[in-house]
Amino acid sequence: MTPHDGEALAPGTRAVSLGRPAREPGAPVNVPVTFTSTYAADGAVDYARDGNPTWDALEEVLGSLEGGDALVFASGMGAIAATMSLVPVGGVVVAPTHVYNGTTGQLADREAVGALTQRRVDPEGVAAIVDACEGADVLHLESPSNPMMEVTDVAAVVRGLVERYGEDRPVVVCDNTFATPLAQQPLTWGADVVVHSATKYLAGHSDALFGALVVSGERPDLLQRLHTHRTLYGAIPGPMETFLVLRGVRTLHLRLERAEANARELVARLEEHPVVQRVRYPGFGGMVSVEVAGGVERAEAICAATRLWVHSTSLGGVESQIERRRRHALEVETVPETLLRLSVGVEDVEDLWADLARALDAAPR
Repeated sequence: MTPHDGEALAPGTRAVSLGRPAREPGAPVNVPVTFTSTYAADGAVDYARDGNPTWDALEEVLGSLEGGDALVFASGMGAIAATMSLVPVGGVVVAPTHVYNGTTGQLADREAVGALTQRRVDPEGVAAIVDACEGADVLHLESPSNPMMEVTDVAAVVRGLVERYGEDRPVVVCDNTFATPLAQQPLTWGADVVVHSATKYLAGHSDALFGALVVSGERPDLLQRLHTHRTLYGAIPGPMETFLVLRGVRTLHLRLERAEANARELVARLEEHPVVQRVRYPGFGGMVSVEVAGGVERAEAICAATRLWVHSTSLGGVESQIERRRRHALEVETVPETLLRLSVGVEDVEDLWADLARALDAAPR
């Protein structure tokens, strides 16, 4: 089955049905994991850095879900680094104030050696974003933002860029890790490239480090440049990790539906809890951030007191996770010290609430 065969199918159906072998009597229903570094000469692929049949299956699924052409990478950071390769030496990248702190670290590292100049903007200010893109090469968006949960009107930003700069507008990259393609498809709004840390929701089981890019079909030039970067710089995933992510994507719609239902219920209860000063929730998905009273010590104590919620640095798995984000040096200072990021999993919501409420109540005041 090709992506075009699945265009009329619902996203959940495509997640399950695409990326499968041809249906023949006795054939397996899953693609095999192809472990090879070498290919016989004169075929479609010369060497293992160029391609792998297991990659092809996952790229077919992700490309269909996002509406473009997918490339898989060794990690989300590897995928982000590939998009930074689109910036010429000394070029300009515009990015929101709040993005994943690994992205912040990459921008700072490249700026420190003169590779680029960065401009940071309010992620919710469409006019300000468009103004900041004067002479920029890449606009890197992230919506909802990590960990502040701010939402950018990507469609309005792209319209503003086209009206203002025409063909001279920057390449628009959008990190869609939090939302997933089931909640939004930035390419349909005019973005050029979508980024995923597939380690998170796409894989969904906290067992594979992985990244992906999906490029608009209207930008084959970018697809070729990003493919070349992946090949030359070796930012390639292993076949086993690829298989694990593909297996995870099969249940993405089910996991996300349960996580979002849990998140909505928890948000309603957190808004009423006296320890919680502010709840940040974009209205969809399974990611929630809360600001708690009592300072850093109390915030850390809450994370340490949970038994069901895992105190850890990641998100998007079937298990619920909690963390104070400012404990990391790369997190920007405008993120509140007492902000806790919650990745709501698929456990029973009553169990999740009992564990979280007990931690909130038990933390020292």
